[in-house]
Amino acid sequence: QVQLVESGGGSVQAGGSLKLSCAASGLTFDGISMSWFRQDPGKEREGVSCISPSGFRTYYADSVNGRFTIFRDTAKNTLFLQMNSLKTEDTAVYYCAAGGCMDFERVRYWGQGTQVTVSS
Repeated sequence: QVQLVESGGGSVQAGGSLKLSCAASGLTFDGISMSWFRQDPGKEREGVSCISPSGFRTYYADSVNGRFTIFRDTAKNTLFLQMNSLKTEDTAVYYCAAGGCMDFERVRYWGQGTQVTVSS
């Protein structure tokens, strides 16, 4: 049974930082791309970032490029998202996803989400 469990969300002021984690189990972690998505109420879920199975290639949405960093620890089967210079518009529920690389239709597994709230 595949499980993706996010942690690290919370409330922070604009300009601050948060680091999200996603602990994966039940899958071959180093054989699948991993992504972060986010969703604000009333909006579609959007891809934020993706990392290749090897970790050598990363992709970012324009809105977070240069502020967020995705990385993975294969030994610990854990995905991370370091978020710096946070803005109020980054407020959303953040989801960890396996497979699909920021392509919603191709995601195979989802985490339960973790709330990130950025205040001005």
